[in-house]
Amino acid sequence: MKGISIKDIAKQAGVSPTTVSFVLNGKAKEKRISDQVSKKIQKIAGKLKYKPNQLARGLRTGKTKTIGLIVEDIANSFFATLAKVVEDEADKSGYKVLYGSTEDNTEKARGLLDVLKYRQVDGYIITPTKNLDKDIELLQTAGKPIVLMDRYFPHVDSSYVVVDNFKGAKDATAHLIKQGYKKIAIITTTSDQVQMKDRLDGYLSALKDAGIAVNKSLVKKLAFDQEREGFDEEIKKFITNTKGLDAIFFATNYLGIYGIESIRSLGLAIGKEIGVVSFDDHDIFRLHSPAITCVAQPVKEIGQQIVQILMQELNHPGTEPQQVVLPLDLIIRPSSRK
Repeated sequence: MKGISIKDIAKQAGVSPTTVSFVLNGKAKEKRISDQVSKKIQKIAGKLKYKPNQLARGLRTGKTKTIGLIVEDIANSFFATLAKVVEDEADKSGYKVLYGSTEDNTEKARGLLDVLKYRQVDGYIITPTKNLDKDIELLQTAGKPIVLMDRYFPHVDSSYVVVDNFKGAKDATAHLIKQGYKKIAIITTTSDQVQMKDRLDGYLSALKDAGIAVNKSLVKKLAFDQEREGFDEEIKKFITNTKGLDAIFFATNYLGIYGIESIRSLGLAIGKEIGVVSFDDHDIFRLHSPAITCVAQPVKEIGQQIVQILMQELNHPGTEPQQVVLPLDLIIRPSSRK
């Protein structure tokens, strides 16, 4: 079915297509179009459910009023909640958000960038994959506003909003040590990106400060692209083969969720036989019995800061990149009280 065009509205209103275009683009007063004609055009446009062609609009105005949002996994509660905050904040400035997930796959990320370029988005919010640095630099060269989130490239001068991953992981591990746990493991990912490296370094730093020797066998790294059964099998095997293990710090919330399942299937009592702390909060952690201690990210503030910075870059081209590092909250629950 053919979409409604400006010409259709003009015909019903008895005015020129140019007049309709001025009214729908908010230029009625500037072009001295009467309120009566303006209201008539808007009423007809609403009745006909007219939707502007964003690509055509972009060619005329240089702006499509859309933002591209690329996250690691939109099914993950952290990214899903963050996407909703970004969407709400962008809407306040009259922008719509187009988004997709990379699954931590660089080729998929590049495919999403190609789609967003075709859709002529005005700016980008990106959770970058490992080798996406050159693509981001090309977008910067083209003058596109970009804000990185969750992680960044130390060698790329860009705006970003992240959390203090090092301190968050260090505080979580120090809490376990203070509770009297002796043999504390970390289950993390194989990613060597800055946010995961900082979490591992924070864990190691807490052990060092407490005078506990670092044992490489207590560092378990799992690939992102496994099926649920793969995570479960590897975590259970790790726990079973690590004698004397009395606490685990999970470096992401999805690993924490898989970890809870694995620990319970082994018949171990969380909080009694094994202490558990996870990075990122999740409803499951709050509702689980016992509730799970976590390092919580300020998701709302992250989203607000990201959109605020992007709007500044959109409205003031040439703005210097801004780097924001936000603090985290250690929420202590029964899973880590010895």
